Amino acid sequence: MRIPASILTLLAGMALVLTGLWVGQNINLLPEDASLNAPVYDELFKVLFSIGTILLIGITGLIVYSLVRFRRVSGDNGDGVAIEGNLPLEILWTAIPAVVVLFVGIYSYDIYDRMGGMAPLNDHSMHAMHSDASDGRTWAGISPVAMDASTGTPPLPIDVTAIQFAFIFHYPDADITAGELHVPVGQPVALTMKANDVIHAFWVPQFRLKQDVIPGQPTLLSFTATKPGRYPIVCAELCGPYHGGMRSTVVVEEPQTFADWVAQNSPAASPDAPTAVQS
Repeated sequence: MRIPASILTLLAGMALVLTGLWVGQNINLLPEDASLNAPVYDELFKVLFSIGTILLIGITGLIVYSLVRFRRVSGDNGDGVAIEGNLPLEILWTAIPAVVVLFVGIYSYDIYDRMGGMAPLNDHSMHAMHSDASDGRTWAGISPVAMDASTGTPPLPIDVTAIQFAFIFHYPDADITAGELHVPVGQPVALTMKANDVIHAFWVPQFRLKQDVIPGQPTLLSFTATKPGRYPIVCAELCGPYHGGMRSTVVVEEPQTFADWVAQNSPAASPDAPTAVQS
C-alpha cells in the first residue's frame, strides 16, 4: 500500500521541526555565559538557531530532492510541464514566513526591552530600573542589575573613557584609574561611558553586552558578573587603523579579592581605611 504524499509530507515536517528544536537546545555555539544578562540573550539565540536550522535543512533537503526526483531523463529534450499556479501552496509559503517573522520580531523586541535596550542612552529618567538614593544616579540594564534587596548592595560606579585605541576605567569612589576593568562577582556594576574622539563600542561576549560609545553622548550600561575569571573587552565599532588592537580585559574577582585590589591601588587607601566593597 502506497503512503499518501500528504502523510509523508506531514511526517517529514514533524521530523524537521523536532530536529531543529533539538539542535537549538543542545548545540551551543556561544561563549561561556558570565553575567545575569547572558541567559536572557541565550534564550533568543536558541530560538533563532532552531528556526535557522529548520530552514537550512528544509530548504536544502527540498532542493536536493527536486534535483533527484525531477532531473531530466536521458534522451528527453522536450519542454517541462506548464504549471499555471497553486493557490493553496502560495498561501502556505506566504503565511508560514509571515508568522515566523512576526514571532521573531515580537520576541526579539521583548528581549531587547528586558535588557534595557529601549531606554535612551543618556536619559536618566528612562533608566529607572535602579535608583541609588545616595548620589541620585539611575542605571539602565536588565532587572537583576538592580540593587540586591537581600544585601542592600548598591551598584559599583565606574567611569569608562574610550579613546583611539584603548579603554580607560576610573573608579570615582576609590580614585583609581586602570587599563583593566576589575569588578566583584555578584555585585551590580554601573558603567558611565564616554568617547573622546570617534564612535567606539564596548563589547564583552561572555556578558552578552555590546553598547556603542558615542562622542558627546554619555552612555549608561549595567551588568552583574556571575563567574570569576578574565574576559575580553573588544571594541566592536570600526574606529581607526588600529581598531583591531583596541582590546582590554574585565577581571571578575571574588568580593574580598576585589576589595584587596581596591585597597592596594587606591591612592587614598590606608591600613585602617574601609574597603570599597562589602563582601
